[in-house]
Amino acid sequence: MSSKNNIIDNIRQHVSEEYNKHEMPEITIDAVRFDNRVAAFLEINRFVGGDAVLLKEGEDLNILIKALYPDAVTITSNLPEITISSFNPDETDDPHNLNGVELAVVKGEFGVAENGCVWIPQNVRQKALYFITENLVILLDKNRIVNNMHEAYECIADNDYGFGAFISGPSKTADIEQALVIGAHGAKSVVVILI
Repeated sequence: MSSKNNIIDNIRQHVSEEYNKHEMPEITIDAVRFDNRVAAFLEINRFVGGDAVLLKEGEDLNILIKALYPDAVTITSNLPEITISSFNPDETDDPHNLNGVELAVVKGEFGVAENGCVWIPQNVRQKALYFITENLVILLDKNRIVNNMHEAYECIADNDYGFGAFISGPSKTADIEQALVIGAHGAKSVVVILI
């Protein structure tokens, strides 16, 4: 039994019967829904400081990525379709070796139209890659976009990912004086390519 369950059991033992006799109410969630999830995702992703592009039919993915980041030299990806990668991040045992990566190309599992985020389970050996890279490109199947976070959590509820993160645009932080800093704790730019 987990310590969480021990704590909950102790609470239940010390709460009077009066509080335990009521059933939980049924909750109906009226969450946002979109007629066109792809269009909403593209718009909201830009609104949160990221960028999202729809890969055109017949367009070469590697040429598109190189056009988006023409100055990037240190490019890493473990995806076989990314031929512009200069090395495979899964070949390093030490996450410190990923310091200095200019561009990482990874795969997202699904996107959320409501806030432009992408669920990324750990598909690389070193999860630090998602945050240490200067720029991040996320490949996402355009048919795998849900409406809202309620649907997103349903998608991950029954899976044991070990590690995963919702990423929405570049890293950003603001202080009390509302000075916004981009790239403080992660990628300075994030582009989602819908394929």
